Amino acid sequence: MAVALLIQFALADQIILKNGDKLTGTITKSDTKDLIVKTEFAGEVTVQWPAIQEITSSQALHLGLKNGKTVSGVVKTAGGNFEVQTVGTGSVTVPRDEITSLRDDAEEAVYDKQIHPKLTRGWVGGANVGFALTGGNSETENLAIAFTADRKTAKDHISLYANSVFAKNNAPGATPATTAQATQGGARYDRNFGARMFSFAGADFQTDQLQSLDLRSVFSGGLGVHAIKSERTTLDLLDGLNYTRENYSTLQRDLVAITVGEELMHKLGASTVLTEKLYAYPDLNEPGEYRAAFNLGTVTKLSKWLGWQNAFGDIYVTNPPLGKKTNDLQLTTGLNISFSR
Repeated sequence: MAVALLIQFALADQIILKNGDKLTGTITKSDTKDLIVKTEFAGEVTVQWPAIQEITSSQALHLGLKNGKTVSGVVKTAGGNFEVQTVGTGSVTVPRDEITSLRDDAEEAVYDKQIHPKLTRGWVGGANVGFALTGGNSETENLAIAFTADRKTAKDHISLYANSVFAKNNAPGATPATTAQATQGGARYDRNFGARMFSFAGADFQTDQLQSLDLRSVFSGGLGVHAIKSERTTLDLLDGLNYTRENYSTLQRDLVAITVGEELMHKLGASTVLTEKLYAYPDLNEPGEYRAAFNLGTVTKLSKWLGWQNAFGDIYVTNPPLGKKTNDLQLTTGLNISFSR
């Protein structure tokens, strides 16, 4: 019995607290605020990190450091430092204040899947639908649909979007019969380097029948900074270049322009999210000419998967084809169906 108890004690991780108490079990993880230990009889026990005096592990632990690196091996504290017996480089001394996380093999595998998920995992987004139909003295049809999807990891961000507005007046003699028919869509990829900076590359496409725009293709790239990055608010500032090709019914033009923009997300309370984007594209081919795009929207959750959305958009072009207006406005509202994977 004594030998069995000694073997069990030797195979367990040991924690000694500053008040002299000892805890034996299996260390699972720590965020340097709390340490979670699985014990045989008390289950999971949470210990405050500042209350720990010594740690001795019988298993390999993975220590995340402030410089982004990870040191793995059997751990023992000594003089306020962590002595890690690594497989490849032998004993490594890590100051306690340099540690940001601590995980066992199972938790490290979970964490690795979170920061390097499969491309089919980690997506969140939603679809918006709004429809109106009138009859009698007026005969109109209005349909607005939109789709967004985002996949964020610790290193990159993929975003997709598409929206379309269609409106028709079916009254006899109505001119024009189609009063709105515009579609937009695009994708962007961001790659983080450092805590604040990122690079981006994107492609956007647009058609607008009433502006005689058959297709506008915009390919852009540049650098950005996370000016604000918190759980409730994010603000990104972007700057770069873009190549634009516009195909109108009456003309075609190729443009090289500057991309300057900002994107804001703010949580209003527990159930409403506000998003706002403002971009300007000064034309380098013809100084003084530019295009601008503004979008503002809110989504209010009604349930886990159902919400109500409002969206406003404005696209401004300084030099539209002859006889066409410079502004195109869109205001939509309707149901939002969210998803996550």
